Amino acid sequence: MDRVSAHFPEAVVERYVDRAGGAWAVIHADSLPKVAAFLKNDEELQFKLFGSVDAVDRLHLAENDPRFEVVYFLYSLKRHEHVRLKVRVSEHQAVLPSLVPLYRGANWWERLVWDFYGIRFDGHPDLRRILLYEEFQGHPLRKDYALRDRQPLIPERPIKDIFRGPGTSGHS
Repeated sequence: MDRVSAHFPEAVVERYVDRAGGAWAVIHADSLPKVAAFLKNDEELQFKLFGSVDAVDRLHLAENDPRFEVVYFLYSLKRHEHVRLKVRVSEHQAVLPSLVPLYRGANWWERLVWDFYGIRFDGHPDLRRILLYEEFQGHPLRKDYALRDRQPLIPERPIKDIFRGPGTSGHS
């Protein structure tokens, strides 16, 4: 993170070490693509493996503005090190730049964060729900999601039979 702070001093909001000894950097949302590109392409760093992205809803914490933290995990095979990045986004402006153009492995992870938290990724090639159906209302990992609410009933969709091909359904 020293190299990132030296190259992009305006990008880093805060740095700290967690209880387990992991180094973290909180960066500005608009700096995310250039910081990630630097981490991936720098000859000394080479954080080429995209681990995951997830989110934290800080609604019930004492300091909860901005409401969400989006957490990125990258790994360098060359250095055998992890880098952990956080980007904070507000509830009313829950949009981040997509890292899919840089890391193809970010595709499904960003869809998961959209599906469960409602955080959009600008520039994502196919931002749609990944585990819930399209008509699902709300985002279930938000702390204010009503657990007892009912979802709208939708008609069952026809599913292509991938095990039996055409003409093998047993019907003549």
